[in-house]
Amino acid sequence: MFKINYDALGITASVACAFHCAVLPLILTSLPIFGIDIIHNYLFEFGMIALAFVVGLYALYHGYKKHHHKFLPTLLFTAGISFLLLKEIFHDYHLWLLIPAVVLIVSAHYLNYRLCRKANHCHSGDCDHH
Repeated sequence: MFKINYDALGITASVACAFHCAVLPLILTSLPIFGIDIIHNYLFEFGMIALAFVVGLYALYHGYKKHHHKFLPTLLFTAGISFLLLKEIFHDYHLWLLIPAVVLIVSAHYLNYRLCRKANHCHSGDCDHH
């Protein structure tokens, strides 16, 4: 049976977001000439943040509820999403807010992944893993 690793998907979405935010403006500065503006398109930006939030929250909830019961990954993830939202408000500090956002989000998924693999109590009385 095919299983989706939501932490890997969350990390991929975070890296794609970081790539979009950091590299895409440098490479694709000519897009406005063609009438395409995804660099400062707030709907696209908030859509990417929402995607990272939904995928990440699902992955972290699954790990928390069914494996490790630790809140730290969710705390790191929430801080990372907060930095992403702040970078949309404080444009002058875009890069200074983007870097910790990506580091926190990727760290949350990595920690969640490690905690899920380390959990040795699965299938015991307090574990909800089926």
